[in-house]
Amino acid sequence: MSDAALPAVGEPPIAALGTPPPVTFPELVYAHQRWRRSLRGPNGDAAETAFHDAVARFEEQHGRIVHAYWCSRIESAVALIRTATPRLKFHRASDWATKGEPSAAAQLHRCDELAIRAEHVLTGLRRRVCMQLAMTAAAHVLSLVDDRAAHPDEAHTKSAVEQEKARLDEVEAYYREAANGQAQMVYFAGMAAAAALLTGVGTLLWIAVGQRNVLGPLIAGAIGAVVSVLQRINSGTFDVEYDVGRGYVFFLGALRPAIGAVFGLAISFAVTGGLLNLPTVGKGSEAKFAALLVVTFFSGFSERWAQDTIAASVNGAKPKTPRSSPNPSA
Repeated sequence: MSDAALPAVGEPPIAALGTPPPVTFPELVYAHQRWRRSLRGPNGDAAETAFHDAVARFEEQHGRIVHAYWCSRIESAVALIRTATPRLKFHRASDWATKGEPSAAAQLHRCDELAIRAEHVLTGLRRRVCMQLAMTAAAHVLSLVDDRAAHPDEAHTKSAVEQEKARLDEVEAYYREAANGQAQMVYFAGMAAAAALLTGVGTLLWIAVGQRNVLGPLIAGAIGAVVSVLQRINSGTFDVEYDVGRGYVFFLGALRPAIGAVFGLAISFAVTGGLLNLPTVGKGSEAKFAALLVVTFFSGFSERWAQDTIAASVNGAKPKTPRSSPNPSA
């Protein structure tokens, strides 16, 4: 949760007639700090009980706290919550810690961005790993600010924050790689579904009505487009936009076999209409048909020509990955 999204922090409201009010994360941070400050006083036990009661009410509403860092000198903290779904959610309250610390505030904001993107883009193990990495980085940045509150050393704090910035760059690189890998899987699923549909329908029509000079090139072009994309994936030159939603990535993948099929049909019509003349090893119709399939298969590779148009439409409608500008190929 970013600082901009947090409500104003004050004393927790008084419970009304036995109904405990909900506890927000900033209120939980405030209760923790009151407990810390009362440890050596006469009200330490009461403050500790109040804090644990607040934790119980917070967890009842938001989920179990699985990882947290509480500043010991400043009313600030970060926590990772496991909801009933179950999903991990990142919470942060650090207005007090980042006053006069713009570099630390910037790195904490990067942690917010990473956690939000990981929560909504990634799935499974990669989501959990990225959320844990963002949480660890945020906790380390807060620990630096908390330590400075007791031992002011501006030079040391700035140096440590710069080191944490480099670690966050590595976390962002992991996120981009994980998100691109997952997007490629969704993209391939869309591509395989469209290719199977075109091949199946084309084969059934071929059997039912003939017209092999039309349906054969359609199938060959669709398969050629699939092979073209697989070749680019294996060469490591294929990146997919991953911040646009799984449905849209699936749709983009499904377009590739369709584009290949259209080019295959165009080549077939050009040959049939006499616009193109295919030299063949023999004069029989079988040799000419085989040559037509080869040409239309390779025409499926022209699906790459559509990259720039699709990439431009996506780039105009999506936010960029923090501090990165990947060059999409889909």
